[in-house]
Amino acid sequence: MKRLRLAAALLFLAVTSTTVWAFDSFVIDSIRVEGLERVSEGTVLNYLPVKVGDVFDQKQSTESIKALFKTGFFKDVRLEHDGSQLVVLLEERPAIASITLEGNKDLSSEELLKALKGIGLSEGKVFDRQILDKVEQELRRQYYSRGKYGLQIDSEVADLDRNRVAVTIKISEGKVAKIKQINVVGNAAFEDEDLIDEFELSTSNWLSWYTKDDQYSKQKLSADLERLRSYYLDRGYIKFEIESTQVSITPNKKEIYVTVNVREGDVYKVNEVKLTGKMIVPPDQIMPLVQIGPEDTFSRKLATETSKGISDRLGEEGFIFANVNMVPDINEEKKSVNITFFVDPGKQVYVRRINFQGNTKTRDEVLRREMRQMEAAWASSTKIERSKMRLERLGYFQEVNVETPAVPGTADQIDVNYSVVEKSSGNITAGVGFSQVQGIIVNAAVTQDNVFGTGKRVNLTFNNSQVNTIYQFGYLDPYLTLDGISGGFDASYRETNFAQANLAQYLTDVGAVGVNVGVPFTEFDSLRTNLDYEYTNLKTTNQTPTQILDFISENGNAFNEYTVALGYTHDTLNRAIFATQGGSHTVQVLGAMPFSDLDYYKASLRSRHYFPLAQDLTLLLGGEIAYGGGYGGTSQLPFFENYFAGGPNSVRGFLQNTLGPRDSNNRPIGGSSKLIGSAELLFPVPLIKESKNLRLGAFVDAGNVFDGGYDFNEIRVSAGLSARWLSPFGAIMVSLGQPLNSKQGDRIQNFQFNFGSGF
Repeated sequence: MKRLRLAAALLFLAVTSTTVWAFDSFVIDSIRVEGLERVSEGTVLNYLPVKVGDVFDQKQSTESIKALFKTGFFKDVRLEHDGSQLVVLLEERPAIASITLEGNKDLSSEELLKALKGIGLSEGKVFDRQILDKVEQELRRQYYSRGKYGLQIDSEVADLDRNRVAVTIKISEGKVAKIKQINVVGNAAFEDEDLIDEFELSTSNWLSWYTKDDQYSKQKLSADLERLRSYYLDRGYIKFEIESTQVSITPNKKEIYVTVNVREGDVYKVNEVKLTGKMIVPPDQIMPLVQIGPEDTFSRKLATETSKGISDRLGEEGFIFANVNMVPDINEEKKSVNITFFVDPGKQVYVRRINFQGNTKTRDEVLRREMRQMEAAWASSTKIERSKMRLERLGYFQEVNVETPAVPGTADQIDVNYSVVEKSSGNITAGVGFSQVQGIIVNAAVTQDNVFGTGKRVNLTFNNSQVNTIYQFGYLDPYLTLDGISGGFDASYRETNFAQANLAQYLTDVGAVGVNVGVPFTEFDSLRTNLDYEYTNLKTTNQTPTQILDFISENGNAFNEYTVALGYTHDTLNRAIFATQGGSHTVQVLGAMPFSDLDYYKASLRSRHYFPLAQDLTLLLGGEIAYGGGYGGTSQLPFFENYFAGGPNSVRGFLQNTLGPRDSNNRPIGGSSKLIGSAELLFPVPLIKESKNLRLGAFVDAGNVFDGGYDFNEIRVSAGLSARWLSPFGAIMVSLGQPLNSKQGDRIQNFQFNFGSGF
């Protein structure tokens, strides 16, 4: 049998063993493929650019070899002919039987294998050494971006039977290179320390273990350079430039030096500010939004905020795609700048439909009644965002997102699409637990904040502990009317042993029923009224203090009380749980009606406000001031209506309820006035990304209760750390507090926890 080896293109001579021979063209009457192990013959014939009946010549030989090599399946291709039969001789590339990663800690194996698959290296794929080289380069890039310049990668390829290979990638990550020094060169107007304080990157400090700010990252440096540029542009240095940046690493690859070379230029003042374009909103409403004016030092921040403010104002009129561009006209001679804001309102658009997605339990009407943006009305960016916030404040959803896509085929319509991720809004619990104050607790409770997806709240509770035995039922409809008037009722029976709650020794049996109505006045303000009837029966022991015995001797031990309470609330919180901005401020006044057995009143102001300091840092300031007393035939506030302080919900670090006045047995009895204040820095848990149900805090608490009036010399102060977790079983708060000015007789409790309270 005569065989003639066909010539291949010079491009493939380096990777094949093909020899170039001269031959005559011939007509193919059949094709034979040899050397296949995994690839099917049909696949080869499909890629081969010739078929039976074609005239085969030198040109088609070159094209055929190119086509087969291009598949990536073969490492050697030869073409021969036996008479009129074309013979294709192939040597397949090995297949990857397994990929093993060793030594990787910073990047998980799951993440790496997923990334390798995207590059083309995965089990079952054809092995290509060039791809493995690319993988090593990508791994180096990934680790270098995390500051691990001591990285070593060793790849091993072991041959297996049936033309397979096992790939092992051994990674020695090394230690993260720390930033040893950051230098800014060329600055004269500002000190190095002031500029470097703007950087996220930093040299090592006592918080670096958490912030990782001493670990170099190219992305972080780019962001820091932009912060540096903004720092100068916000202070009038329009011509400021970053001329170069050098990043050098020590030979041992453990320390990094960063040098930034800058050219400051001169400070420019604003000479004139103009508005031009199509003014949809009256100028007298636009001008207050302009935050920069003549004789001011130029500030890009103020100019940007002005543009955004005007855009937002136009968005309220339906021009949600408005563009407001700031154009500076620089006068080099006078070192001044004229600022022109070009207003392009675009088309006024209105909302075609409002759609909801993800609310598998909650009815559409519950979401729709929170909407401040209406269908078929002009679109308002403010109302769309406010509607989103109201959905978040319901407390039914883990996440709320909104999109405003344009309606296809129109230029003046959008849809508003809200997508929600529901969370459990109810609890069914039954069991035995333990509380620091109440001891052993036997409880059973059914609570549903969104019963049957209607938004109504129902709770049924049984609780039995050393302190309390409670039976309670409550119902609330937040939308009793279409105007948002809420209404509800509750009934309860409670037996309490106050001695077990660290208080004076006495017991009460209390039965109560009541109704409540809430009336919203504005988007953020509401008034709530409670009407309650309460029957109280006092019981004494042989250790009941004289104060209580004297009260019973004067007023009796059983009372029928009819009370009315008015509460005014201003609430701008962005979320019902784990808020990050806004505040809640409540003023409440309660009084016993004249035909009650006891005449008394109580008034309080409770406030908390969240201030976002950074993306993950929030400052919480809160406080409460309260006062109560008697009137008519009652000389003082009944002792069982007293205020208490100390514990997880007031001054942490002190035993719950133990601060303030003492009885004749030297046990806490509470006071008729209360003053509490707290400051807390809230931040996420280190090493746990995007945890929306868990956060930490560093706090300072101060306060006490008093027997009428306020004595600031008796204020107690504590500081410590806290943790809040919205667990599947309820809200849990843990604190570790240290009193800073405790006095003799104070009862200290450094570690405290609270289960089931909202926060």
